[in-house]
Amino acid sequence: MAHGHKSDEKIVYVGDSRVIKKTQEQRLIPRDYSAYPGKSEAFVPNFLLKEWMVGVVVLVGMLVLVMSDPAPLGYPADPKNTAFIPMPDWYFLFMYQLLKYPYTSGDYVVLGAVVVPGLLFGGLLLAPFLDTGKERRFYRRPIASSLMILSLVACTYLTYTSWSHYQVELKEKNIVPEHIKREEEMHANKGAAAGGGASKDTKKGAAIVAADDPGAEIYKKATCLSCHGAGLKGMPASGVPALLGVGDKHSQEEILGIIKNGKGNMGKQYQANLDKGLSDADVTKLAEWLSKQKAQ
Repeated sequence: MAHGHKSDEKIVYVGDSRVIKKTQEQRLIPRDYSAYPGKSEAFVPNFLLKEWMVGVVVLVGMLVLVMSDPAPLGYPADPKNTAFIPMPDWYFLFMYQLLKYPYTSGDYVVLGAVVVPGLLFGGLLLAPFLDTGKERRFYRRPIASSLMILSLVACTYLTYTSWSHYQVELKEKNIVPEHIKREEEMHANKGAAAGGGASKDTKKGAAIVAADDPGAEIYKKATCLSCHGAGLKGMPASGVPALLGVGDKHSQEEILGIIKNGKGNMGKQYQANLDKGLSDADVTKLAEWLSKQKAQ
């Protein structure tokens, strides 16, 4: 081995017969991953191709669901409609329910809206760095497995509770969700068009009587509007009768009694109207105006 540039320096070559000389072509080709069965594989293209194929199957499935069942649409947003119950998408129902509890709402809304979700998602992001053990069997990882099971149970419980409370609230307030109401109205209109005319309730006297009456303005603020609609046509397909021509069936006193005591699937609406800002005189005026709705 030479250590300098002197021409007379002796050069000693060090070699080892056990080292296999490889050609340039052999050095550029990596070992085949079949040499490591069950241990590894090339990320590109082997692993990436598998992931891409799974992603395509999932995406196609989602597209099929979207095309087969379009997203339900309600009416345009109306800030004056106090009977509307806002609901988030199903994957946020657990947070929606969490924010209903007193310790995560009101004065503690920051705790429920920022701190708790921040801890949950922050813990999820830090999990790979905090849990660095090589063990993959869940029963050998009690802390990580317990937190995972606890989070899953909490999300499931909160989601179920939120949806159950929503159904109970709809039933108590006798409210039909807007997207269902709109779809039923669409089907009813299609059926009326196919039948060559309006429904039985609206064939005659379809026009609103005394549209400029003060009672008409009160109606726009009352709870009746959410179910019977601005045109008083109701939703016959879902059991909500039209109010057009209601004066031919009921007197003012009878209508007032229905508002106070309810009838059929309709619950008591008197207190609900008072809660919306109407007075007792307004309710009476509303009943008087509805009694004028007679077939012409």
